[in-house]
Amino acid sequence: MDPPVASLLFRSLRVYQVFGANTDVGKTVFTTLLCRTAQRLWRDEPVAYLKPVSTGPAHEADHWCKSRTPFPCPSVVANPHSPLPSHISRFAPGVACKTLFQYDLAVSPHKAALASDEFVKPVPSDHALLAKCREYAVECAARQRGWLFVESAGGVHSPSPSGKSTQADVYRPLRIPTILIGDSGLGGISQTISAFESLLLRGYRVESVLLFENARFENHAYLGKYFQEHHRVPVFSTVEPPKRGDDAGHDAEAMAEYYGRAEATRVLKHLNARHDERINALEALPERAHKSLWYPFTQQSLLSPADIMTIDSAHGDYFQTLAPRASDDGLAPLLGCSFDGSASWFTQGLGHSNPRLTLAAAKAAGRYGHVMFAGAVHEPAMELAETLLDAMDNPRFHRVFYSDNGSTGNEVALKMALRAARLRYRPDETQQLGVLGLSGGYHGDTLGALDCAEPSMFNDKVEWYEAKGFWFDYPTVLCSNGEWSVDVDNDGLRAELGHAKRFSSLDDIFDVETRERLGYLSHQESNKATLSRLRQQGRRFGALILEPVVLGAGGMALVDPLFQRTLVNVVRQSPHLLATSSACLPPTTTKPHDWTGLPVIFDEVFTGLYRLGRRTPSSFLGVQADVSVHAKLLTGGLPPPTTKPHDGTGLPVIFDEVFTGLYRLGRRTPSSFLGVQADVSVHAKLLTGGLVPLCATLASESIFDVFSGPDKADALLHGHSYTAHPVGCQVALESLREMQAMERRGDWDWAKRQGWTGEGSRAGGSDRQGVWSVWPREFVESLSRPSGRVRGVWALGSVLAIHLQDSVTGYSSNAAVGLRDALRRRRDGSGANVHSRVLGNVLYLMASQTTTQSTIEQLTELVEESLSKCG
Repeated sequence: MDPPVASLLFRSLRVYQVFGANTDVGKTVFTTLLCRTAQRLWRDEPVAYLKPVSTGPAHEADHWCKSRTPFPCPSVVANPHSPLPSHISRFAPGVACKTLFQYDLAVSPHKAALASDEFVKPVPSDHALLAKCREYAVECAARQRGWLFVESAGGVHSPSPSGKSTQADVYRPLRIPTILIGDSGLGGISQTISAFESLLLRGYRVESVLLFENARFENHAYLGKYFQEHHRVPVFSTVEPPKRGDDAGHDAEAMAEYYGRAEATRVLKHLNARHDERINALEALPERAHKSLWYPFTQQSLLSPADIMTIDSAHGDYFQTLAPRASDDGLAPLLGCSFDGSASWFTQGLGHSNPRLTLAAAKAAGRYGHVMFAGAVHEPAMELAETLLDAMDNPRFHRVFYSDNGSTGNEVALKMALRAARLRYRPDETQQLGVLGLSGGYHGDTLGALDCAEPSMFNDKVEWYEAKGFWFDYPTVLCSNGEWSVDVDNDGLRAELGHAKRFSSLDDIFDVETRERLGYLSHQESNKATLSRLRQQGRRFGALILEPVVLGAGGMALVDPLFQRTLVNVVRQSPHLLATSSACLPPTTTKPHDWTGLPVIFDEVFTGLYRLGRRTPSSFLGVQADVSVHAKLLTGGLPPPTTKPHDGTGLPVIFDEVFTGLYRLGRRTPSSFLGVQADVSVHAKLLTGGLVPLCATLASESIFDVFSGPDKADALLHGHSYTAHPVGCQVALESLREMQAMERRGDWDWAKRQGWTGEGSRAGGSDRQGVWSVWPREFVESLSRPSGRVRGVWALGSVLAIHLQDSVTGYSSNAAVGLRDALRRRRDGSGANVHSRVLGNVLYLMASQTTTQSTIEQLTELVEESLSKCG
């Protein structure tokens, strides 16, 4: 297993990485000069030099000593004039030198590594290269205060030995403060600025630009002004070294003379000050935050500065967080890796600081900045809309409405559905329409989204909150003591549906079509009876809104997919239970995909886009929404008979896929689990891979037609200033394309082989998609066995939820806090931990769609260890 590699920051060791704007710009000469000056200014502090990758004959290597002892390096110090010494060891004697990987061929590292004897000189993975760099730095820092200079090979984007990435991406997790060596030759201004921007886009701290003075081109003069004005980065220059001649001895004497008069005092003092400033700024952040920031979902009277996590940067699945100050010797690393266990509140899909998404954002920002959208169109918004409509594979969807986040996307979906239902059923204009939903559902924090959730501690003290709906109790899925079951906590519903039902696997539970054939009348009759009772009470509804498969913020409840599927179908088949009278019943529709009953809204903000392992969680249910968050207006009379194949019946169905959509549960849309499709669906979070806010509400043409008419007041009057902002649309387009490519490549096949798929849905055995998770089935079932501590566990796609035993469940429970704190404690060695969030008695962990099998293996060990310690 490959442990995570933390960024390099030490109180004792000032570490700087030297990048070149190109090859042959003087990286080694400048690094030698920096080493010599550091030795002179800090005489009692050792100086070390690391060359991770070197190409060309060994005797021409920038540093020749291979000693593993960083302070000092006797083989160099003892005889600096030995035959074939390195440049560093010859001209900066006393500097500890190390090369990690040396290849004989003087070409790009990936070609040199490929041409080498793999048994004599193996090709390291990018992770192995980083790990060795960090290992050497930690060794240097553990001894005493000093300096370490790390010199890259070639230019900023020269490939790594593996050939899978360029240096700018490979070294990014270390995030070493950087010195960029500029190009002083013809074309060097452009080359230097381009190299700087490549580093800047990837989150590097470029502390200084160094280059030689060239009297002809004077690049140093132009770049000095440019970087000061645009980036406030100082540029230092020095005279060029002597040209290389044919006489090696004469060249050595000339270089010795050059180093004798050249110096870098101002540079080193600047770097020393910046090192201290960075540490001081990081350590001051919690106190500053405590004084000035107002945190979401936080009782700040209970929060101290010590409780606030300082994030220096993030990459892949990990935050780089400031470690508590354990000692005053300054030798320990200041940063450690914290696995982002909540996927930064459900948003992360393609990893933090993903360069593809960063460049997509830069591309759109450079092309458009931001432009208004009403009555206009731009390419990213158009391409994203068409891609989404195609990806959802829902024949009902024909329209995309953009907003800024899942909460407002759900507000849009509600406006769509309520208008459609009111016009179809023509209830008294003064009568308020409510929504149908599930108990514990949560669709956001704006007032309209709050109103479509039942009373809870989330909305109890919100002055304008008014519960506008009815919320069904439902059976849930858990693995308890190694057994998968569907059970009901509510006594009244248990009397209708029966006691817990056992299944041999999670896959069998999601085989909703087989379960239907075996009998599901209790679900159907229970839902019909409830709707009939509500009608008799005079209550009227305008939409069914669901989070398909999983209720996210409401407590990580895995809902029985058969119950949700049945509820959607009953609502669509029961317009007689929803109209104010038989006279208001719409005619029987001949459009197979028109909404019926009520519009069904799927809130896929959490579960959509592969979060649960599928493109959309509705695929688990085998039903489609009328509206998802990812009816022509007539003046009177009954709606005309419809012949459109995808118009809805009953009520509009809204799928809130903000959490569960877009592969979070392992499928593109969670509706595929249900086998039903929404009339409206809402998509956010994973939509942009977690980089920027954006929401898309998808709707059917019949919903769209409801807002058509000659009067502007009949239009959907909703929007915000940043609707369809080009940066978000371009990033979302790149995110969708990458996740779809991952699905085609089989990037998750390793997870699908972890025992999840039942025999009936294995490859070649059935057309039905099986369920799977990155969390191994054996691990999940084992975790569920300590029944004294664990009530149950479930995993689907990238989500793991651990329900702990407690007499109080829900958000007010503190049962999961002990496990959360145990995971947060740093381990010896790697210093890694897990940052997680809890929802009452539930601790959940969420991988990204790029999390590796190795990372999951490490996390499962940490969870098992932490659970045993907090028990």
